[in-house]
Amino acid sequence: MPKILIHSIAFSPDGVSTAYLYNDIALNLKEKGFEVVVLSTTPHYNVVEDDLKKQPLKPILRGLYYSSNYQGIKIYHIPQKKFKSSILRMLGFLYWHFASLVLGLSEKKIDIILSPSPPLTIGLINIILAKFKKAKVIYNVQEIYPDLLIDGGAIKSKVIISGLKILEKFIYNYSNKVTTIDKVFYDTIIGRFNDKSKLSIIPNFVDTKIYKPLTGTQIIVDHKYFPERDSLKLMYAGNIGHAQDWEPLIKIAIQLKEENIEFFIIGEGVMKNYLETEIIMNKLSKVYLIPYQNRELIPSIIAYSDIQFIFMSPLMDGQGFPSKVYTIMACAKPMIICSGKETPIVKFLKDKNCAFLIDERDNNKKTDQIVKLLKSLSKKELEVMGKRGLVEINMNYSKEVVVDMYFNLANSLLK
Repeated sequence: MPKILIHSIAFSPDGVSTAYLYNDIALNLKEKGFEVVVLSTTPHYNVVEDDLKKQPLKPILRGLYYSSNYQGIKIYHIPQKKFKSSILRMLGFLYWHFASLVLGLSEKKIDIILSPSPPLTIGLINIILAKFKKAKVIYNVQEIYPDLLIDGGAIKSKVIISGLKILEKFIYNYSNKVTTIDKVFYDTIIGRFNDKSKLSIIPNFVDTKIYKPLTGTQIIVDHKYFPERDSLKLMYAGNIGHAQDWEPLIKIAIQLKEENIEFFIIGEGVMKNYLETEIIMNKLSKVYLIPYQNRELIPSIIAYSDIQFIFMSPLMDGQGFPSKVYTIMACAKPMIICSGKETPIVKFLKDKNCAFLIDERDNNKKTDQIVKLLKSLSKKELEVMGKRGLVEINMNYSKEVVVDMYFNLANSLLK
């Protein structure tokens, strides 16, 4: 039985999109005959207490690392925390790399190593492991690093930027296969390969058994957060961070104070305090900030809305593709997307006819466009758009369709 090591910074029971994605990939590979082992971290992105109870972590060597079992898959969890101190964060990051290398080397017989970025450095650890274990490496580019850090202004040192670019090319060229999630990403990085045949596109996907259209009594929500009102309901569910552009939302809400339109923002993140302050200052009684909700509730919560919105930050919108797009489409809901013309999300959606695409960069003009749009929308029109997205998902982006691509890629390396 071939053995695959999945090396990911997030895995079950962490409650984030990368974890859910790789949970499904791992289970599919196991069902198709692979022995699967996972190297990951302790939950620290989004800790869900109910999931921790279902999948308890057992401390090994007094907590130097932990182990758990996910539906028959062995997982090593290396301790990580969201430290406020940058020094502690760096030390924790280095420890994760060191412990991953040690635990990977101690694992008997590995045929393939599969891992998603970020971080970029995970690819280097995998190449070292593969050298000792005589394994093949598949590196999955979910976000383009170091481009994301450079464009976002997080790194300005020319020396560090040069070093990261050298590391990126090394990882691409010494991995056996590299996958990325869409054509925009492919076009961005293909020139960084010596052997361009190494790079292929495998899109992300959605579990259509979990995320599906719901109606009537199928929609079960907490009316404390989601009141029963005949308004136009706009919603965002996910990380409330710097990757999103929140200023236009506040301006839109101010202009639509007197309209029968409500805004629901669900999740946690570093920009939540900013939103709380703006809501209070501008007396935005129809903008609701709602805590993180369990994954099982998301189909009902999306069904409660009329339209979902994703406003990408201009500094970062070219480097990422929000996986929630697939989730929203699978639930048959339309979207309002703010992002640049050539960005992955706009290129993906432009011919799908299930989203309103706003590529205006000027915030005032952008706000005016969206306000005018929202005043003109009919719920019937939105239902039709949502159904178009669902058809697209079922044809091309369901879990069954996409996960088989990983299985076929792994098999091709074994041959």
